[in-house]
Amino acid sequence: MGKWAGRSAAEIAAAVRGKQVTPREVVAEHLARIERLDGRIEAFRAVRAQAALAEADEVGSRADLAELPLAGVPVAVKDNLAVRGEARRNGSAATPDAPADEDHVTVARLRAAGAVVVGLTNVPELCVFGTTEGVYGIARNPWDPTRTAGGSSGGSAAAVAAGLVPLALGNDGMGSLRIPAANCGLVTLKAGHGVVPAGIGNGDWFGMSENGPLATTVEDLRLMYGVLAGTEPERAAQPPRLRIAAAVRSPLAGVGVSRPYTTAVREAAGLLTRAGHRVRRAEPPYPLDLGVTAVRHWTAGTAVDAEGLDRARLARRTRVHAAVGRRFVASVRSGDGRERLRARLAPFFAEHDVLLTPSLARRSPQAGPWHERGWLRNVLANTAYSPFTPPWNLTGWPAMSLPFGSLPSGAPCAVQLVGRPGSESVLLDLAEELERLRPWQRTAPLAEQAGG
Repeated sequence: MGKWAGRSAAEIAAAVRGKQVTPREVVAEHLARIERLDGRIEAFRAVRAQAALAEADEVGSRADLAELPLAGVPVAVKDNLAVRGEARRNGSAATPDAPADEDHVTVARLRAAGAVVVGLTNVPELCVFGTTEGVYGIARNPWDPTRTAGGSSGGSAAAVAAGLVPLALGNDGMGSLRIPAANCGLVTLKAGHGVVPAGIGNGDWFGMSENGPLATTVEDLRLMYGVLAGTEPERAAQPPRLRIAAAVRSPLAGVGVSRPYTTAVREAAGLLTRAGHRVRRAEPPYPLDLGVTAVRHWTAGTAVDAEGLDRARLARRTRVHAAVGRRFVASVRSGDGRERLRARLAPFFAEHDVLLTPSLARRSPQAGPWHERGWLRNVLANTAYSPFTPPWNLTGWPAMSLPFGSLPSGAPCAVQLVGRPGSESVLLDLAEELERLRPWQRTAPLAEQAGG
């Protein structure tokens, strides 16, 4: 790696504020790395090389440079959020290619904090699926390029895991931050509803979608999350010992969980027990019809997002997903199903401060042209490997994924932490404790093998 590519966002920002390096030098090094490596993982739909260098110069000349939390930090933005002067394609040939007039509020907050947007990252069409592929490329996992990076923030996760950028912006409607973070060895936080500005698609998938950061350390995650939320997360001087429920059963009936993921939860539970937390095995009372509820909301969100688009230019899996969802839009919009789920799960979180689960049920599917395959095949593949994330979009409660352990292939394994509303700082403190007890490798070997 170069001098700055592969360094944490906190390190880069401190060096820029201290005039040890200019934003242009940092951004140029990352752009060179993107040029060397991105052909292998296809993280980016568009790279803003000249625009990013010009913006880096603007950051370097700002009078408030010494106060900027993300001074000169290169960031990538998921291609369903507006970046001024760039088209927002949302992974589709059916979307307009006109440049956006202004930044999405989250992008504006990143730029105000001194970050430089180097590009827009690949997503599956309309951000529907847990694998990232389509007309703009197939985003691969830098730890194992034969496997998908995950989705729908797959390009953003791949970019961070390969050290192409230290931070990336994504969003999560059924696990779209946590799934690719788990695949790619990153840490992420889907905040509770209303904490970070949303404004994703046509109604945020009925309020289930949340914007959030992808990072390689909890320190960087805190840094970017604070910028996005507009307030720095609290950090307890002495974090309390928590009541933690460790659960390994899939929330969806009939979906099995592979041994590496159950082992990760048991080992994390053991570490936390030895650290003084009260950890016990306890399974949340997931309803038997949770899978049906999830599919109704998942498809209905796509039905709304597809309105007004030329269906002939949509991939078949997207068209079918939207067609299935149209019959559920009215019932989903009422919010009754989500309220029943919250009422059912609330007593469990009165007894436990945090829920610890696997992030995924098994390793991600092979990377390939999933957009050319049938709808049912896509749905089954997604459901089989990512059943643990959707419940927390349905409830609107905070959930995060962090690396823990490894798969037989050497790729990262991961665990999920879930809390009650307002517990984002508790989850961040606990993740920081796990990072200290079991540190993880921050960047995928792909980068070192490329001599970058």
